[in-house]
Amino acid sequence: MSINACRSALAGAALILSSAVAAVADVPKVAVDIAPVQSLVARVMQGLGAPEQIVRQGASPHGYALRPSEARNLTEADAVFWIGPALEPWLERSIDTLAPDAVVVRLLDVPGTTVLEFRQGAQFVAHEDEGHDDDHEGHDHSGSDPHGWLDPENGKLWLNSVADELAKLDPDNADVYAANASAGKSEIDAAAAQIRQDLAPIANLRFVVFHDAYQYFEARFDLAALGAISAGDASDPGPARIEAVRGIIRDGRVDCVFSEPEFNQSFVETVIEGTEVKAAIIDPLGSQIAPGPEFYPALLRAVSDELVGCAK
Repeated sequence: MSINACRSALAGAALILSSAVAAVADVPKVAVDIAPVQSLVARVMQGLGAPEQIVRQGASPHGYALRPSEARNLTEADAVFWIGPALEPWLERSIDTLAPDAVVVRLLDVPGTTVLEFRQGAQFVAHEDEGHDDDHEGHDHSGSDPHGWLDPENGKLWLNSVADELAKLDPDNADVYAANASAGKSEIDAAAAQIRQDLAPIANLRFVVFHDAYQYFEARFDLAALGAISAGDASDPGPARIEAVRGIIRDGRVDCVFSEPEFNQSFVETVIEGTEVKAAIIDPLGSQIAPGPEFYPALLRAVSDELVGCAK
């Protein structure tokens, strides 16, 4: 190859490299609230960048105090994707204060999202002997159930929403965002198909959860929890609620009671004390799963695997 040809080849390579660097440099800075949302956004941004997660892995989003680095991520964000104030009422003011110019998307408000209302009381199935109000100490838990990420159809819808919003901020990479969202939806469909197959033999599983976080998963995969030790906001249950759950267990109608790694295990120990009911751990936030683009379908499979494991 002649010297001039070498120079031309090197110039062409440099132009391609500089274009790629410019494309990455123009990618919006994104902040998200929890790991499932981080995964969906990371899938859309794959190959271009990654979002910063605000609520650290293993912490409850229902109540949280921002660390300085997390506050800084909000301050620097061009876009913020979060579930919404139904899950994290504490975060709304922080976003308004620290990210006033960012594009902010509440995922529960995305048109087409399946949104369910909170279930009332500790027992979700009628209890013949129940003669009292077993709601959490008279507190009102009406309103939208915020745990919508456990419905894979919502996850797919949100991938599209994230891709659309990022394309507006970064039109040069719009095709990448759209292609990544499409691939992510296929991955979710594959996970959901496997989950449906795995759960089919245990459709009649009788179980109680720690807090009412799984309604979306149950509705999508034709399961039904009998009750929850804590309400959907994960507030500490009072004596009346614990006694109501123990009533289900005394009737012999429960195969398994699930605790969660983020919360006090003693409540589960209390409701199963003196019984042979199996206790297991289920995690709606996947605190033991590596974060990233593959996290979301892995989370759905992990919830399914824990339910199947309980039935064995």
